[in-house]
Amino acid sequence: MAYDDLRSLLRALEREGDLKRIKAEVDPYLEVGEIVDRVQKSGGPALLFENVKGSAMPLAMNVFGTDRRLLKALGLKSYGEISDKIGGLLRPELPHGFVGVREAFGKLGAMAHVPPKKVKSAGAPVQEVVLHGDEVDLDRLPALFTWPKDGGSFFNLGLTHTKDPETGIRNLGLYRLQRHDKRTIGMHWQIHKDSRNHYQVAARKGERLPVAIAFGCPPAVTYASTAPLPGDIDEYLFAGFIAGKRIEMVDCKTVPLQVPANAEVVLEGWLEPGEMLPEGPFGDHTGFYTPQEPFPALRIDCVTMRRRPLLQSIVVGRPPTEDGPLGRATERFFLPLLKIIVPDIVDYHLPEAGGFHNCAIVSIDKKYPKHAQKVMHAIWGAHMMSLTKLIVVVDSDCDVHDLHEVAWRALGNTDYARDLTVAEGPVDHLDHASYQQFWGGKAGIDATKKWPEEGYTRDGGWPDMVLSDPDTAERVTRRWKEYGL
Repeated sequence: MAYDDLRSLLRALEREGDLKRIKAEVDPYLEVGEIVDRVQKSGGPALLFENVKGSAMPLAMNVFGTDRRLLKALGLKSYGEISDKIGGLLRPELPHGFVGVREAFGKLGAMAHVPPKKVKSAGAPVQEVVLHGDEVDLDRLPALFTWPKDGGSFFNLGLTHTKDPETGIRNLGLYRLQRHDKRTIGMHWQIHKDSRNHYQVAARKGERLPVAIAFGCPPAVTYASTAPLPGDIDEYLFAGFIAGKRIEMVDCKTVPLQVPANAEVVLEGWLEPGEMLPEGPFGDHTGFYTPQEPFPALRIDCVTMRRRPLLQSIVVGRPPTEDGPLGRATERFFLPLLKIIVPDIVDYHLPEAGGFHNCAIVSIDKKYPKHAQKVMHAIWGAHMMSLTKLIVVVDSDCDVHDLHEVAWRALGNTDYARDLTVAEGPVDHLDHASYQQFWGGKAGIDATKKWPEEGYTRDGGWPDMVLSDPDTAERVTRRWKEYGL
């Protein structure tokens, strides 16, 4: 099972030699980011900075920086464990499309060990200390100024809780948070995000929106906050499914929301309609700075925490970063769900170098002419996959995770006058390459074997692939040691 809280995971990592305590004083202005980026890119351990300049709180970094650590945190041996469990829920009776996805998660809710459960405040570690009003001082929390042209200091792993003002449906999301002053933070709610929709609904009604931000949450909760779930599916239901047990929740002190009882720190506040401040620039996961824009500014009224809290954060920037394992988990976990929406898919891969959402490599068992183009358009209509800018479709005998193999197919199997599909549509809020914000060009490459019905009329048809003789290959394998190689 997954770990109940962050600190128990850190203790386990330390016992295994996969966590390093940094006792020297470190500066959250650039220095911490430089250290973490070097360690993460070298495959190094999780880090616990015990002496962060200007803060009394230890800072945990690079906790999910390798696949091994993320799997350990979630209590898994492989990402396929969750994928297989989800696949079991989806078959055989559920229909295709988003209805099938929602009905599958409805099955999750019927499992006794999955839905979150409420605990009393007295039993919630995150409410051992409660600060109100002028007692609140966000400078006590180690926010990071990571890259030289950042617009300020940011909290990069605060889990934001909101709920739809009309339906009451909860949303848990992971958004960067800029610290504007001791009691104000900027909410980077991008145009396609559920929390932004909640804010806009509240603003239209002339109402303020309650917000709670939790730091240092149980690992399954932290992961679930990153998962691209449909807006009416509870992330805490998914977290319980991953963890194999119910997530303990506690009522906030000043807002009508619930947060993980085993979190380290929680910020509570009300977001007033029209309260905006410039946010950014920020060195983002694209590897480029996102520009300064106006975003909602949240006034913090209450902070709750453990008696000796610690904070968790991440460094984002040019890949590879800690986003990598989180993205790979999502890729594997959601393969069965994507197959429900686009059943033609055999497998898919979202390369980290493409920021995961910018590129999708998809394999299909081709059954009819222009099947690849049908799949491209289906993906562009599938929830958050609509933001995908490049889709490469290959035959089922191609390993989508072998980028050398994929490149060989895409570069050698294509006539770009016929096999390249160009379209326009929505792109990610953070996309810097589109000539205008929020929408831009997309491309699909059909790298499958071409059929005569698709207009491939060369004599002899599509050529055979160069492959070894199977019997000879088996004999050489059997005698390999005899060759002395």
